[in-house]
Amino acid sequence: MEDLENKDREREEIFSRAIRAGKRTYFFDVKATVGEEYYLTITESKRRFNNEQGKFFYEKHKLFLYKEDFEKFTNGLSDAIEFIKTGKAPVRPAVESEEVLDGKDLKLEHTNIEFEDLTPETESQ
Repeated sequence: MEDLENKDREREEIFSRAIRAGKRTYFFDVKATVGEEYYLTITESKRRFNNEQGKFFYEKHKLFLYKEDFEKFTNGLSDAIEFIKTGKAPVRPAVESEEVLDGKDLKLEHTNIEFEDLTPETESQ
């Protein structure tokens, strides 16, 4: 049983990088699936104070990014950063209007979601 726990712990600690940025900390963690495929988790952690309990807690937001999405994610992130820096829209199309899934055309539908609509996931540390 102990060997299995150690193997799971090793899987969790493949690679990790923490970046402190003001009141936030970003964690970039490489993990592996059961099939030994690597993926990336990006976690934003903010220290908050709960007035009712009189205690600090950490509010965390996590993003899972799989290898097959790296290029599209990187392109989108680069485009957004370039726009912020220069104020110029990227030449690359923002979103493809159609994708093919299992040989069938799949039209992408978009849902407008406001950040206020999302309930943050919180964890005490």
